Amino acid sequence: MSASSAKTIRTAIVGAGNCASSLVQGVAYCRALGDEAVGVPFPVLGGYRPEDVDIVLAFEVDARKVGRTVGEAAVALPNCTEIFHKDLGGMTAPVLRGPDLDGVSAFMRNQAPDRSFVVSSAPALDKAGIVAALREAKADVMINFLPVGSVEATQFYAECALEAGCAFVNGIPVFIASDPVWAARFRDAGVPIVGDDFKAQFGATITHRALARLADMRGVKVDRTYQLNVGGNTDFLNMMDMDRLAMKRESKTEAVQTAMNARLSDSEIRIGPSDYVPWLNDRKVAYVRLEGRLFGGVRTHVEMRLEVEDSPNAAAMALIAIRCAKIAADRGLAGPVEDASAFLFKHPPLQIEDAEGYDRLLAFANGEAA
Repeated sequence: MSASSAKTIRTAIVGAGNCASSLVQGVAYCRALGDEAVGVPFPVLGGYRPEDVDIVLAFEVDARKVGRTVGEAAVALPNCTEIFHKDLGGMTAPVLRGPDLDGVSAFMRNQAPDRSFVVSSAPALDKAGIVAALREAKADVMINFLPVGSVEATQFYAECALEAGCAFVNGIPVFIASDPVWAARFRDAGVPIVGDDFKAQFGATITHRALARLADMRGVKVDRTYQLNVGGNTDFLNMMDMDRLAMKRESKTEAVQTAMNARLSDSEIRIGPSDYVPWLNDRKVAYVRLEGRLFGGVRTHVEMRLEVEDSPNAAAMALIAIRCAKIAADRGLAGPVEDASAFLFKHPPLQIEDAEGYDRLLAFANGEAA
């Protein structure tokens, strides 16, 4: 078992849902097992290990989580992700009542309580209250795990991070790091940001990109492709509200388009969440198909089915992103951290091929020129 470094990364979580649950479990898991932990990408980055992440605060709206510890909230309804590490007694950071804004859609208020949000009646903190809480907790990094489509709420918490001087990790498809106006604001404030919208550790987008890139490398002309995803967690339920999906589809589609030498027309590519199947819980099933032409125009197609537990798949990357954000802050960097974002996110400020993104992330963490 390895020892944690003397340094910690004091981290605040926005949204105590399934991804937050997996992150909380993951930190406890890595602390318990050290070098024996399974499936940990980048065990050391810039001197930081996953177990150096110290969750000090969370913001949430659900009555079953507000006022509890993050360890208790991790296993509270409507969370339904796999419990891969049960000993969360040491995860005692408080869960505070954040504002609703557009983080709770009307659609999500009208579902069965075990599947949707039960909005807390406790008074919500305003911006000043959240900034004060971040400062009191001495948070180094804030990570955003709000539901897809939470544009106003994400921008609100980004404002709080700017005012509190917290590095910001944007895990969802609301464009902050990749938006020039927001990027400039973080740069001017001297605060680093990484984002937007996690590529999972081994998920649909990263494997779709790999297939598309392989086809290009082998001279296959890709004519059309789709990626259809179904799942049973609250994120998939939330995404049944089609009004909240625009940025999600754009983020996933652009991630695949930029992996190919030639862009497909909008009519030849379709990527995004397709349906909600309650009994899948946190499992996500992705169906990927590419149709194309080999030498001589001879037709070919490939189909792939991928099944994963959705939230641990994202939490693995969150543990990388949090460390990268802290490394950037330690070095006095400001604005979007392109060398860290490209490998980790679907819609980064700068799209880079995955192998190069991997090398650039390592070079960044090691303090080397990319």
